[in-house]
Amino acid sequence: MSEPIRFFYRGAVHEVRDAAPTQTILQHLREDLHCTGTKEGCAEGDCGACTVVIGSLEDGELALKAVNSCIQFTPTLDGKALFTVEDLQQPDGALHPVQQALVECHGSQCGFCTPGFAMSLWGMYLKQEGKPASRCQIDDALSGNLCRCTGYRPIIDAARRMAELPPVAFDRAALAERLRGLQRSHGFSYTAHGQRFHVPRTLEELASLRAAYPAAVLLAGSTDVGLWVTKQMRELNDVIYLGQVEALKTVAEQDGMLEIGAGLSLEDAYAAVCRHYPDELGELWQRFASLPIRNAGTLGGNVANGSPIGDSMPWLIALGAQVVLGSGGSRRVLALEDFYLGYQQKDLRPGEFVQALRVPLPRPGVRFRTYKLAKRFDQDISAVCAAFAFTLIGDTIASARIAFGGMAATPKRAATAEALLAGKPWNETTLRAAMAALAQDYAPLSDMRASSGYRMQAAQNLLRRFWFETRLDNPLPASSVNAFAAAGSAA
Repeated sequence: MSEPIRFFYRGAVHEVRDAAPTQTILQHLREDLHCTGTKEGCAEGDCGACTVVIGSLEDGELALKAVNSCIQFTPTLDGKALFTVEDLQQPDGALHPVQQALVECHGSQCGFCTPGFAMSLWGMYLKQEGKPASRCQIDDALSGNLCRCTGYRPIIDAARRMAELPPVAFDRAALAERLRGLQRSHGFSYTAHGQRFHVPRTLEELASLRAAYPAAVLLAGSTDVGLWVTKQMRELNDVIYLGQVEALKTVAEQDGMLEIGAGLSLEDAYAAVCRHYPDELGELWQRFASLPIRNAGTLGGNVANGSPIGDSMPWLIALGAQVVLGSGGSRRVLALEDFYLGYQQKDLRPGEFVQALRVPLPRPGVRFRTYKLAKRFDQDISAVCAAFAFTLIGDTIASARIAFGGMAATPKRAATAEALLAGKPWNETTLRAAMAALAQDYAPLSDMRASSGYRMQAAQNLLRRFWFETRLDNPLPASSVNAFAAAGSAA
């Protein structure tokens, strides 16, 4: 008989035995537990009405993160804690400072989105330990929540006001102790409704499951796979969940490379890389999806998905990153650009999985920038995402690496333009020739985000912007003022 899913909820250990493995946390809350404070708006992780906070142990320490419950599957809660808007009211009936501030500042009108905003604000309140947050931190915390009524100003006022109210403590130590009692010493499998959900805890267990179930879906952050179920209504028979494999969540520096485990969240992965490239990647970090998506999604999942419009691959490729592929006790290392063979086609052998990414650390003479063009600043898919890494010796280009997303069927380097640039002076004549050469490297499509002509002109102009920022006779600051990283968004 299948073991139950066990998680901490409303002050007690809650067990689930008969939910479908692909039932979402939102569905379990509303349909099984009849806790309807958490709302469904989009069912794809965009609107934030379904935001909850998940507590888990990471390296033995408690981590509390806001996520979208509409695309997270219920079995992923095993060994964790779930908090919803129903948990905010205090035992004596008093409102939590988050709720009180929303009332005082008139932060709710129709009220549908309010529970999600309250949970995002509560997540920030816990992170700040009740201390005031900067406007940048507030904007980032609310980047995954949409409201059609308020215009956001009163909600931002509430985010400031809540730090002025009498603080409410949260017993982290007690929760961490409860979660330690829920941890399993080995992986487990949950079976219901003809579907199996496998949860390995070690690389060895993962490799064994991958070999035994080669057709199983590998699930990391569920920010893409979740939509297969909620939007495409796909049936997933076997799922292997990577979220409990601690060996996939490591960060280490070695031989001039930063090795990032494939299971590390996007938020934590970008934080690790931005310690070395704060100006070059700070804005892209902030603009990558929303905080709840970055809390759930993983860098390895982004790379394994290989979307031509994914924002991580261009800068990874431009820097010369490598992908580590695991299989049993072996590892295979590829240059990331060689991993992509065609649209949604990867160089993955039977039994292999993405185990880690190896990112080169800053090197002398390398000028590196990233740029994202989208219709919205926050939480939007790129029309064009560009990354440039040139090695300059004086005013001569020793080597050039150019990568774009949104310009081809895969994240792709500009081989023709790179060859033209090598060995040339970094001046306007060289720039113009390289801009023209981009038309030989790419034939972008037109779609709802941008036309082919716009994409090509934008790509060429971003190369010009890179020249403006890195030419030796008139250097400009890096592409983004690093207010986001300096504010300690993921400290």
